[in-house]
Amino acid sequence: MTKIGFFPSNNSLWVLRHRDILGGVEWVDLRTLPQGERPSPLEGLPSLHGDHLFDGGYDFIGTGSTPPVTAQGKGHDIVYVAVSGPRHENGRLVVRADSPITSVADLKGRKVALGHGSWQTTLLLFALDDAGLGWRDVEPVDAGGNAADLLVSGEVDAWVGSYPALSRVEEKTRTLVETQGLFSHRSLWFTRRDFAEQQPEELARIVAALRESDEWITRNYRAAAELFAADDGGSVDDWEHALRNRPFGLEPVTAEFVAEQQRAADLFFAAGLIDRRITVADAVPEQAGD
Repeated sequence: MTKIGFFPSNNSLWVLRHRDILGGVEWVDLRTLPQGERPSPLEGLPSLHGDHLFDGGYDFIGTGSTPPVTAQGKGHDIVYVAVSGPRHENGRLVVRADSPITSVADLKGRKVALGHGSWQTTLLLFALDDAGLGWRDVEPVDAGGNAADLLVSGEVDAWVGSYPALSRVEEKTRTLVETQGLFSHRSLWFTRRDFAEQQPEELARIVAALRESDEWITRNYRAAAELFAADDGGSVDDWEHALRNRPFGLEPVTAEFVAEQQRAADLFFAAGLIDRRITVADAVPEQAGD
């Protein structure tokens, strides 16, 4: 039976699971899988959920931009299936409203909270690179669910924040770098190459169900928000706000997306966050990106 990994950060798969409209699959809640000892943000990228594609944990997953790069960096043979539209409104790099920090250059030597191994790692690396800084010019803090509180209390100097967590402290923050103009920050879905090649009809069935469920979300934001709040916590209002500002629907992998992922992969390698250089295009089917 096909196994699909899901967790709240990939909104499309989360809703598809909770609507229970895709039969004949086993759903794997990625929040319950053992993650092992997470490395320091200065020592490498945590594998998050990518390795479970290759130990039998699941066959298909949706994440942000970083995990598939991590998977390739570990030598895994993945295939991109689809991407979402840009999610510029999902989050951004913020500081406290009264912070003396006015530019990314001012972050040198400062503490920056983020969900290390997620899209937030990519955003921070791109922002630092554009400012002429590198990963080791700041002190990344993998703060998990406490990041907003750490920023407000002054324990960290900046935060790559996202909704819905950003909602409750938004009035106490100031935007340092918008996501738009920095990188596209898309959701994406990927699988193992053997699964894509040996079970194309099953893969097509999953993609079709995702498309249908995404269309349902755009007609039922409030009901979708209630699914998140009931299982993962948080305010229904905050979840509805977050969902209304995110794109839904699956798009093909384009050459522009591959180039952006390649830039991220090159920065990860230069920073010592992955152990080998990778070619992102190796994970793209030939018909994609043409």
